[in-house]
Amino acid sequence: MIVLGLTGSVGMGKSVAARALHRLGAALFDADAEVHRLLGPGGGAVAAVASAFPDTNRGGAIDRGALAARVFDDDRVIGRLEAILHPLVKEAEGAFLMTASARRHKLAVLDIPLLFETGGDKRCDAVAVVTAPAFLQAQRVLRRAGMTGARLKAVRARQMPDREKRRRADFVIHTGLSHRFSLAQLQRMVSILTNRPDDEETPDHA
Repeated sequence: MIVLGLTGSVGMGKSVAARALHRLGAALFDADAEVHRLLGPGGGAVAAVASAFPDTNRGGAIDRGALAARVFDDDRVIGRLEAILHPLVKEAEGAFLMTASARRHKLAVLDIPLLFETGGDKRCDAVAVVTAPAFLQAQRVLRRAGMTGARLKAVRARQMPDREKRRRADFVIHTGLSHRFSLAQLQRMVSILTNRPDDEETPDHA
């Protein structure tokens, strides 16, 4: 089984790419979805997060809006939150990979926004980075509810620059042209990964 790390800066189209890869037959682990589950009713992170940030507890679940307001643009506070969440997400990821392997999937995708920043790329056989022009990235993100230019700037500051992600990637998926063009890139990547021998080096593609 090939483990592909999928990442990209905010607004680059990573979630759309992840859904397309799942439709193409890949097993998909969505780190953001796992965080939402951990913070939801009965989630495994609720008690620890509520203890660290008491004003975010809403009837046995974490109010993600209140939590975001607490950690926004404060690296020290963000670090406290990540120390709680990251080990739990990694544990869920491990269980996912075991299940995907048992089910004989050829390709398992780890959709992780901060893949490089957290060293997650070291657990992958290859990494794909989703990218788009900066102006298009800003247009996409600023259409989201509650997003402002200042918030986008803060998010960008916490993420590895897009150019550096592209430099480190085995595959670069461009989403700034058309859905058909992006899908063709994903299909080609899946074909390359699933048809190579397991002991063959992953080729570098841009």
